[in-house]
Amino acid sequence: MSTLKKSPTVSVKASTKVVAKPAAPVTAKRVTSKALPKKPAAAPAKPVTRAVPPKPTTKVSVAKEVKVEKVKKPKLMRDSFTIPKAEYVVIEALKERAGKLARAAKKSELLRAGIKALAAMSDANFLLALNAVPTIKTGRPSTAS
Repeated sequence: MSTLKKSPTVSVKASTKVVAKPAAPVTAKRVTSKALPKKPAAAPAKPVTRAVPPKPTTKVSVAKEVKVEKVKKPKLMRDSFTIPKAEYVVIEALKERAGKLARAAKKSELLRAGIKALAAMSDANFLLALNAVPTIKTGRPSTAS
């Protein structure tokens, strides 16, 4: 006796309804030359050249790579200060003096030159220069009417 095995059966319930949507009307599109793919242009014919070996050189030149470091501009600081009018007049006189010596100078250049001169002084001369300058009250001057 042969025994046949039955294959399992699968039952599927169709509980959802499938609704077919009407297809959109097909309109014929006009084909323009812009819409067509461009054909690649034929490459121009290259002239036939023969390979020429490089001429041997008697000098051997070695190219040295020179790195040029960029000079960074110093960061500038803006500041304001109070100065007695008598010393301000001296700054103006120094500007005129520089102009007569064919070297125009700005106030900031004169102040920076003075700072360099103070920095180059010995400690004793630096203290003498500081003691020659009277201390003034800091801040903005009061406006007198």
